[in-house]
Amino acid sequence: MMFKSEKKMRAALSVLAVMFGAASAPISSFAQDAAAQAPAEGQAQAAGAPKLGWYKTCSKQEDNDICVVQNLILANGGQLVTAVGLISVSGKINRKLLQVSVPTARLIPPGIIMQIDGGKGQKLDYAVCLPDKCTAEIPLTDAMIASLKKGSDVIFTSINFRRAPNPIKISLEGFTGAYDGEPVSESKLAESQRSLQEGMQKKAEEARKKLEDAQKAAKAQ
Repeated sequence: MMFKSEKKMRAALSVLAVMFGAASAPISSFAQDAAAQAPAEGQAQAAGAPKLGWYKTCSKQEDNDICVVQNLILANGGQLVTAVGLISVSGKINRKLLQVSVPTARLIPPGIIMQIDGGKGQKLDYAVCLPDKCTAEIPLTDAMIASLKKGSDVIFTSINFRRAPNPIKISLEGFTGAYDGEPVSESKLAESQRSLQEGMQKKAEEARKKLEDAQKAAKAQ
């Protein structure tokens, strides 16, 4: 029975890695070619993409309490480029995991390398690859949490099918408050997601208008 329970919980955690819970599901899913379509494959480019920052959600599944401290990096087109989740399970099962999801078309053996403030890299091996995303994971330790709290930024680097490294830099500002603080309410999260969605729609409209203006200028020549 314990084996089945562990297997069921691991499946639940895998879902969390991809969706981060039903109450906090991202606005849009990964696109297979997100890296090619959106300016998010380089750390400097990713900085300008819409984002929610660090926040925590909690839910209850059977006899376990599950909290996820997460950060979702979206491309300007709305595609999810990198999803980070620090998952804590307490109750009948006690476990902590760090999981990172990136677009597919990655080289599997290199995994994802995590660097805090440019320090020594730590490898996260891929646990599962789906048609639209690959998820890597590693046990979450107290030392790792402490380093994240002290750090200024963290970089997650995956290797794409062209064998090129794709570093994504994420600021750790707000991480400690999210980790130690109370989970966000569903209403506040919905409001933040709505605001983010409106911002992305505005950016898309501005990009569309610039393209139309450029096309008109080209025809006038």
